[in-house]
Amino acid sequence: MRTDRLIEQLARDVPPVPRRAVGWRLALGIVGGGMVTIAAIALLLGFRPDLDLAMQGPNFWMKWAYTISLGLLSIHATARLARPDEGRLSAPWLMLLPLAALAGVGAVELMRAPPADWLAMWLGHSWRVCSAMVFLLSAPIFIGLLWSFRRLAPTRLRAAGCTAGLAAGAWGATLYCLHCPEVSAIFVLTWYSLGIALAAGMGALLGPRLLRW
Repeated sequence: MRTDRLIEQLARDVPPVPRRAVGWRLALGIVGGGMVTIAAIALLLGFRPDLDLAMQGPNFWMKWAYTISLGLLSIHATARLARPDEGRLSAPWLMLLPLAALAGVGAVELMRAPPADWLAMWLGHSWRVCSAMVFLLSAPIFIGLLWSFRRLAPTRLRAAGCTAGLAAGAWGATLYCLHCPEVSAIFVLTWYSLGIALAAGMGALLGPRLLRW
């Protein structure tokens, strides 16, 4: 039997895939993992006692603007890499825009503050644990994304693992904001970003092993 005839017969009874199937699959993985992360925060760390008041101020939304925008961009990149027909990312530099925007906010904060306060703004009260917490809280979300990939077909496994880890780190950081009281942009830029980068690096390391199909 000719190859093209065999392919035609194999594909004859295959139902069409919904257009947004990949996006919904990844969203389910993130939501499922995110619920585990929220439970971990509630049981092990606790939510900010002043969360209602904090959500009325700009600093809380500054952190969420950074982490959510990075999460959305990275999950979009993950969705593209989850398809076997996608050989490259379009405009990967877009994922640097949230970082650049937050760096601009941090620079303005430093210019307005006396130099004697810069170290305290950078280190905050939790710099020793912040990056580790973001990294650990991203793990359930990354596991949820691994579940999503069970019905997907990535071909660039390391890149897909990296963007999945980046997405998990960004959404883990988003949920960590419900506990973290830090308000400085330079703190978030440094220690949140480090935790997110660790998650992306772990994803790149594990991608070729865990995303193979």
